[in-house]
Amino acid sequence: MTEQQSVTTLIHALGAELAPVRRLPPPWRRTLGWLLAVVAIAAVLLMHYGATHMLQRWAGAPDLGWAGLGALLTAITAAWAAFSLGVPGQRAAWAWLPLPAALLWIGASGLGCLRHWVAPQTHIATLSDAPDCLFFILGFSIPLSALLILLLRRAYPLRPVLTAMMVGLASAAASASLLEICHAFDAAATDLLTHAIAVALVVAVNAAMGGRLLHGQAVSSKRN
Repeated sequence: MTEQQSVTTLIHALGAELAPVRRLPPPWRRTLGWLLAVVAIAAVLLMHYGATHMLQRWAGAPDLGWAGLGALLTAITAAWAAFSLGVPGQRAAWAWLPLPAALLWIGASGLGCLRHWVAPQTHIATLSDAPDCLFFILGFSIPLSALLILLLRRAYPLRPVLTAMMVGLASAAASASLLEICHAFDAAATDLLTHAIAVALVVAVNAAMGGRLLHGQAVSSKRN
């Protein structure tokens, strides 16, 4: 047997042992899949609380509606960025995708610090009310983050920590948008501070825990 025949035989032998790999859907489609879970949670909350109170709050202080829209758009774009970063060869610049939506979220929420002047008759959050928002965002961010990480573990994120940070931002923003359905009061400085703390905690925990999980997946893929 010649050297060329030996090489050809080896290639065929190795190829016969390869298992077919199912191609991942594009990032936008996986983002829609994750958003179905967010929509399902929103539907349950709306069935319980209704939409009347939320719409009344938005009518009285439109900036609250813009803040909710910014949070939702941040969740969508951050999830899209996470799925894009999970594809080898994609640039780290995907992490900037949620920035415009996050600026809308932060800017509109910042008007809550002027709540006494913007809408004097609204019921603002007190220090005793704020923890409810914290627990809500943290509570819903846990399953939403776990679902995103589970979906990403089929991919190959070369930047696991950055990807996990996008997971945390998407989950926290989605939870903040869901909070609009059952928020019992209007935003104020204490409420905004609580939201900021909750988002920062979710992003930090995801960067630590989610980054390790995704890094472990990348290492195991390399070994295989």
